[in-house]
Amino acid sequence: QVQLVESGGGLVQAGGSLRLSCAASGRTFESYRMAWFRQAPGKEREHVATISWNGGNTYYKDSVKGRFTISRDNAKSAVYLQMHSLKPEDTAIYYCAAGNKGYYSASAGYRYWGQGTQVTVSS
Repeated sequence: QVQLVESGGGLVQAGGSLRLSCAASGRTFESYRMAWFRQAPGKEREHVATISWNGGNTYYKDSVKGRFTISRDNAKSAVYLQMHSLKPEDTAIYYCAAGNKGYYSASAGYRYWGQGTQVTVSS
């Protein structure tokens, strides 16, 4: 069992930066692939970034490549999403997820989810 709690969201102007954090509880955190998804109002939830269990592999949605960086600290049972050059279209609720099945960008492959943190980017 893994419980996830996101933090770090907020209101930022376009071009600004935010760092999201996801704190995990449970002794098996290091065995899970971790990901960030987001959902904007009226839109489906979409994959943003994934990191493998040891941080050796990362995957990003095309529109965030070069602007967002996912990282993890297994000693702290935490995963992060550093976001730079934010755009209004990045506005969404961001969710942290843990799982090990299926394709890395498919939400069905993630068993555990946080409650989400709101990111709002003003133009």
